[in-house]
Amino acid sequence: MTKSARQAGPAPPLLAALRTAFGPDTIRHVEHLPARHGRTVQWPAWIPAEVVAAFRARGIQQPWAHQAQAAEIAYSGENVVISTGTASGKSLAYQVPTLAAFATDPHACALYLAPTKALGADQLDSLNSLTFPGSLSLDRFRAFPYDGDTSLASRDWARDHGQMLLTNPDMLHLGILPYHARWARLLRNLRYVVVDECHSYRGVFGSHVALVLRRLRRIAAYYGSDPTFILASATVADPAAVASRLIGATVVAVTEDAAPYPGADFVLWEPPLMVNTASVDPNVRPMKVDFDDPDNSFWASGPTAETHRGTARHDGTPSSDSDSDAEGEPVRRSASAEAARIMATLVGAGARTLTFVRSRAGAEQVALTAARSLERTNPALAQKISAYRGGYLPEDRRQLERAFDSGELVGVASTNALELGVDIAGIDATVLAGYPGTLASLWQQAGRAGRGDRPALITFVARDNPLDSYLVHHPEAIFAKPVEAAVIDPENPYVLAPHLACAAAEMRITDDDLALFGGPSATVALNILLADKTLRRRPSGYFFTGRRHPANMVSLRGSGHQIAVVEAATGRLLGTEDATRAPASIHPGAVYLHQGRTYVVRELDIHGGIALLDADRPDWWTSPRSVSSVEILEATSQQQVSRSISLAHGAVRVAEQVVGYVRRRGDGTLIDTIGLDSPEHVLTTHAVWYTISSETLRDAGLVDAIVPGALHAAEHAAIGLLPLFAGCDRWDIGGLSTALHVDTGEPTVIVYDGYPGGAGFAEHGFSVAREWLTATRDAVSACPCTSGCPSCVQSPKCGNGNHPLDKSGAVVILTLVVDALNAGV
Repeated sequence: MTKSARQAGPAPPLLAALRTAFGPDTIRHVEHLPARHGRTVQWPAWIPAEVVAAFRARGIQQPWAHQAQAAEIAYSGENVVISTGTASGKSLAYQVPTLAAFATDPHACALYLAPTKALGADQLDSLNSLTFPGSLSLDRFRAFPYDGDTSLASRDWARDHGQMLLTNPDMLHLGILPYHARWARLLRNLRYVVVDECHSYRGVFGSHVALVLRRLRRIAAYYGSDPTFILASATVADPAAVASRLIGATVVAVTEDAAPYPGADFVLWEPPLMVNTASVDPNVRPMKVDFDDPDNSFWASGPTAETHRGTARHDGTPSSDSDSDAEGEPVRRSASAEAARIMATLVGAGARTLTFVRSRAGAEQVALTAARSLERTNPALAQKISAYRGGYLPEDRRQLERAFDSGELVGVASTNALELGVDIAGIDATVLAGYPGTLASLWQQAGRAGRGDRPALITFVARDNPLDSYLVHHPEAIFAKPVEAAVIDPENPYVLAPHLACAAAEMRITDDDLALFGGPSATVALNILLADKTLRRRPSGYFFTGRRHPANMVSLRGSGHQIAVVEAATGRLLGTEDATRAPASIHPGAVYLHQGRTYVVRELDIHGGIALLDADRPDWWTSPRSVSSVEILEATSQQQVSRSISLAHGAVRVAEQVVGYVRRRGDGTLIDTIGLDSPEHVLTTHAVWYTISSETLRDAGLVDAIVPGALHAAEHAAIGLLPLFAGCDRWDIGGLSTALHVDTGEPTVIVYDGYPGGAGFAEHGFSVAREWLTATRDAVSACPCTSGCPSCVQSPKCGNGNHPLDKSGAVVILTLVVDALNAGV
């Protein structure tokens, strides 16, 4: 999607419907994205006639210019990434050269990788719906799936006979590379590797995938093939560099979007203020109030400012303002509650609407609230609203996708599970309940609406947090700021070493292989594996010493295993939960929402991989409490910003433990605090931190008693704004602040990556500290509240219940740091 100019004009019907229903007070900005005419070119001459005929039979008479350009580059043997807007037809860029290869070489094979099952299933349907009448070479063409839902018989057939295999990085890692001898036919004839939605491979997940792709390239070379990589991406900064780092080889970028676009109105929406009132729809029995936040990883809670020797301690006893707004301070209606109202209004106005919600529970609640709202005005439409999220069983997901595509459903509230690629035609409006984590994801979600000739309506609803509040008041951050790059670090030793072990188990590693895996970093990781006797060196190379392939011990996405969420009374599997998230999200006593029904967790057995739940309708909600500490191990980069202020980046050790939870009624009233005995988790990662002397703080008017709250508030706000600069999600990072850290000897604010070995986010924060902390200061100082609220310094995941916090003190601290950074420019 291209950046637009601001244009005046009459409001289209959907925008007018929102203004009529809600009034003007909630709309902060409307960006008019202009329509764009498409630009087609002739089919390249090298494409076989039967392939051209198949696409023309589908209605594609000529390709868009960017499709043909990317296909030409791939056909010539160069790796290519096509980085254009949502619904710009990127799939054709890989389908044309792969089908051309199949038409001219009956032995040619291709591998397609998708980050989600839904996207893979959609592409499978697209390929298998093509017909090649009269073609001798393509008459038997069929793409085959290879994922966790594929039967054993189908897997065997795909392995032995398939030309086009659609899978995901996990299955490549677990099911193909460890058993490459069985896949010799495919690997020997591998012409193309397609990496779809490659911008989603970021952080530690992206680093894992980068190393899996390097392992694939090494094994393919062993069998005599040198596949061309075709990557597709949302618009990101420097897509060629991102794709090159992902596959470990040079990639050419195609970025000029020649597809037509019907135009849209992009609305920035800020929910109304509500003074000391829970943001819960009166027609829904109260549940957990804040459904706007995602199912956070265990390491992403924002710790307290109350510390002892660098340790943040949470005793589970909240103060009077814990987990709520500051005393007397207004809060805003939750983004999910507001999105449900908007969704109901748009569906009632005749718009097919897709609402993106940050959490699984939020998707359930938004669908339920929108349906109940429509029951009062249009009961027939109320039956056509549903939730869609990860954790559903595969057959349930496929049924919901078909129902939405056919029009049986007219409104769906989804997590980002529907963000990528699933081709659902005719969506008129998208609603984004909160910033999805990156600008690339924001544009990807926004672009799901507006396919065809009818202009779309996109509504971004700000959550009550510093980043969302900043965005709706600074439209240029969305419409003028270049989209961020995807940050990955395949040289992270915690990621690299396990993949070197996997590579050695697949085939001995030689010294020549080390350059592929990072050169000096690979040598360091190799020495670690030699020291712990995972590998053994012989004259011909490095060999794996174990009996079982280590791939099963290396998880690309999370903790390494999932927790089965089971209804105790019936034994019915409700879904799954990542083990790292389980202590905070499905601890005993936690309230859990699934497809509109509420449950209370009876028992959690992490080692056994199961959580037992009881169906219930409680009138309370729960939030976890935790203790944490951060030990600074080494400062790898350090800047003395001024005589009394320093900035650093380096290795840290984080320890965190969920020690209890609080129960509150729907209006926020505290019921009780209940202790838990959960295991402590230790994380060695990377962080960025700044220190400021106590003397400087006193000279600025901050007495010792308010320093902990000022540092704590500055920490929360910094965590909230870093995603705008580092390309991370708020839940990829955590933080701690202390008035006296044992390792620095000074008041300190720390922000750390929530993954072993780091993910590159904190390091990037160090490199853009001036811009990051300036935006943080501006967001806090511009907030109209007096003592701190969720829009500036409060965090819904604070392990100490947002206590203590001092907003005015945070502005003083941030101004001191920003002024010092500016003086050093």
